[in-house]
Amino acid sequence: MGPPSRMNFHRQPPLPMLPPRQRPRPGRLQPSLSIGGSTSVRAGSRETWAIADAILAKKLDKGKEKVGDCSDNMSLLDIARGEVDIISQRLKHLSEEFLEGLKNELRVILEGADGSQHGDEFLILQKLIQKRGDLTANTLTGAHRVQLEILVAINTGMQAFLHPSMSLSQTSLIEVFLFKRCRNIECQSQLPADDCTCKVCANTDGFCNLCMCVSCNKFDFEGNTCRWIGCDLCSHWTHTDCAIRDGQIGMGADVKTGAGTTEILFRCGACNRTSELLGWVKDIFQICAPSWDRQALMKELEFVTKIFRGSLDSRGRRLSWICEDLIEKMKCGMSESVACRIIMFFFQELEIESSRRKFEEIGRMIAPQEACSRISEVLQEAIAKMEKVEEERARMLKKARLDLEVCDRELENKAREMMELKMERKKKKEETEELESIARLKQAEADTWELKAIEARREAERLQSIALPNHTRQRKNIAAGIFNSV
Repeated sequence: MGPPSRMNFHRQPPLPMLPPRQRPRPGRLQPSLSIGGSTSVRAGSRETWAIADAILAKKLDKGKEKVGDCSDNMSLLDIARGEVDIISQRLKHLSEEFLEGLKNELRVILEGADGSQHGDEFLILQKLIQKRGDLTANTLTGAHRVQLEILVAINTGMQAFLHPSMSLSQTSLIEVFLFKRCRNIECQSQLPADDCTCKVCANTDGFCNLCMCVSCNKFDFEGNTCRWIGCDLCSHWTHTDCAIRDGQIGMGADVKTGAGTTEILFRCGACNRTSELLGWVKDIFQICAPSWDRQALMKELEFVTKIFRGSLDSRGRRLSWICEDLIEKMKCGMSESVACRIIMFFFQELEIESSRRKFEEIGRMIAPQEACSRISEVLQEAIAKMEKVEEERARMLKKARLDLEVCDRELENKAREMMELKMERKKKKEETEELESIARLKQAEADTWELKAIEARREAERLQSIALPNHTRQRKNIAAGIFNSV
């Protein structure tokens, strides 16, 4: 990304600074941007459409014999070119599995739309839809739900409308198809948003000034960041990268500090009005920097470096140098809290320097009494800013203290639980040792009884060995006596 162009923007009188772009509400469907979130490929080159027309002619020639065949079958090509009521009736007789298969087929095409084959298929389907004149609100009212979801997904190039949890009503889908409602499911504003009549909202189908970039017509879910620049007058948003690429960021006259001075300005592509960027960056950092993690802070510093690289005024150059230096130091281990304090201190220095310049300018240009009045106004403004900053710091400090108290309580609870676990473990250990001691005693008793049993067995065997010969001898004597008596 190159440095800002050095075109001489004319600086209009300053307006209230636009607040940072906010993140969408959590918990809702995060739609896939598919074709980069763009309106569609309808903004493509003539060569692209010529290729699409050639491919389309071949496809139609091959598919003519299939038109009207097999009422139990259906293709994406049929849905794209068939009459709404006929296709709707045919879809009613198809199974849920088949309809889900159609949607999966389109998901694959949208996911691979950057490739040649899937890109050609997508161009064919989109060209068929955009050349039709019968797709009006009245005809689409009778469309099958799956048919309408597929038509909207092809027309916008977004997979989000094929998602199972997508819960837009039939009317909302029709409005998205006809570019009367924002295709960003997180936004869903009626178009033109806020009844805007600017050239971009009036001439760009499907453009929403609340969530889309004026230059690329894409949307994303980045908020509280320098990645988006808002116009002070019309509140339209532009990607910082798009603004740099299109030469919308450059040097211009600064009406605040007097004739002959310049600063980095942003020229809005919707209303052509300029806005100063130094104060905008300062407000972004003061409001959002406490919530950034390390990687987010480094990214924001890189965006600021891109914006003010090549700046001709001393403040912009210094800001760019400081951001570059902080990025290098953070890569070497500097903590994000230290880097944040350094950049905040720089912005405070700029405020003090700006107030001093105002005092000097007032002293040179106006009468003493009026100078005193102006100085009083400037002081009140500076005090109000300081009070605002102090209130924010006090709020952050209070939040930090509350968080610290919660952490302390949790730590105490964990320590108490740990102590209980240790005591329980000690008790279990003592019980285990006692059981082991009893087991050893029982084992010793068992060994003693086993020895006694062995000794008793041996004694029995000895007695048996003694008794058996005597018994045999007695039997022989008895037998002999009986024989003699006979």
